[in-house]
Amino acid sequence: MSEATGRTHHYHAEASVLGGHLRLPLCQEIKPQAHVKLSSEGGTSPSARRTTGLRRSSPSAPRTPCRGQPQLEAGEGWTTLTSSVIEGLNILDVITADRIVGQTITNHPLVGYVPSISFLGTRFENLRIAGNPVELDLNHDIFGPRADDDAPYTKNPDFLSRVSRQYERIREHKDLPEDLIDRYNRLSSTLGSREGVECSLVNQADGRYPGRSYGHVITIPNIGTITLGKLVLEHEHFHEETGVPR
Repeated sequence: MSEATGRTHHYHAEASVLGGHLRLPLCQEIKPQAHVKLSSEGGTSPSARRTTGLRRSSPSAPRTPCRGQPQLEAGEGWTTLTSSVIEGLNILDVITADRIVGQTITNHPLVGYVPSISFLGTRFENLRIAGNPVELDLNHDIFGPRADDDAPYTKNPDFLSRVSRQYERIREHKDLPEDLIDRYNRLSSTLGSREGVECSLVNQADGRYPGRSYGHVITIPNIGTITLGKLVLEHEHFHEETGVPR
């Protein structure tokens, strides 16, 4: 609770390092690994570590710390850090990386409800496909600053413009698969609705690896499709009078 405003903040953060479903060359579910959840009172969650049961996939040291605490500066709000780290990733000797870090930092203000959001620290170290380097153009600031009037990100014109340009870079590919055409046509048509936005920290993936890149989506022959740096932003509990998500 903030002594200055009398407001109470409940923390919410969860993390896991790996999950999904393989279709080829074998059909196997990858259940979420090293899952942790932060207490609503904040503090620090124990950093979960667990190796995956996926055959021929060997993340050596998955870690998922979560932390929540009031900011130290007077007049500030509450900070939550969620981080997922996987080292020595090797999926079927095709997709490898020395280290992948996914990190989200949110700062909830004393006045208002919409937090500022940072992805500083998120990175892919030595990501390779079939031994070939994958070069990534990342935008850690795709959300940009929170609005002064506490407006949701889904109504922020600068943020929506960045997401729209990301969609257009994907849709302009002449050989875009039908499922991606349908997906990004649908996402474009709903962009600006107040409930949510899907985008990515990765603007583009390039390299001389087998397969094709469509922005942050890569299709690999006989393996499938990987999506890099995917973000899904959702707002909930809208105030009836102001339309601000609480």
